[in-house]
Amino acid sequence: MTTDPPFPDCPTALERRPLPVPKGVERVLLHSCCAPCSGEVMAAICASGLGLMVYFYNPNIHPRDEYEIRKRENMRFADKLGVPFVDGDYDPDNWFARVKGLEQEPERGARCTLCFDMRLERAALFAHDMGFALFTSSLGVSRWKNMDQVNDCGHRAAARYPDLQYWDYNWRKDGGADRRIELAKREGFYQQEYCGCVFSLRDANQRRRESGRATIESGGAALMDKAEN
Repeated sequence: MTTDPPFPDCPTALERRPLPVPKGVERVLLHSCCAPCSGEVMAAICASGLGLMVYFYNPNIHPRDEYEIRKRENMRFADKLGVPFVDGDYDPDNWFARVKGLEQEPERGARCTLCFDMRLERAALFAHDMGFALFTSSLGVSRWKNMDQVNDCGHRAAARYPDLQYWDYNWRKDGGADRRIELAKREGFYQQEYCGCVFSLRDANQRRRESGRATIESGGAALMDKAEN
């Protein structure tokens, strides 16, 4: 075990075991959804001496200003680590087309599966084009997500390419969940209040109204009207 910090000025008080990296792999492409979820994953990969590139492809995030905030936070941390960061296309029209008819699906339902498929398929294509043998994602880090659902999508995406593997490591275990929270607080990451898509925003606000809490201020209402009409 080691308590050595994976990068300057960001120590960790929690012990970290070396990652069980698949044999022969020296670098990894990480599909990132946001800084709070990917920060600990990035730190763990760097601490294990692996080469890392971050790929940010999340056309589900709405509205556009929310997307830009999450992207900038992720870029800021990548810059701190000295990790290359690639901004994928922001193509929400394609995302809306892909999930059409599933607007009323609950979190972790069929809409989320299609959303994960879309994002991880693009990440797998990028990994293949860039010569990576291994890619992974931070999508399953949050306790609000179904890790098996994410991993199934990752394996399907990787299966399109004979020389590519999806790394379904459980980033929550061995203290990962606690380090994620610790690192997010230390770095002052922007903490989003809903998953990302306009439908998760709708559902989050519905829960808030039912419990008498203030709703999340966002430009998502107009986008929701566009999607449902």
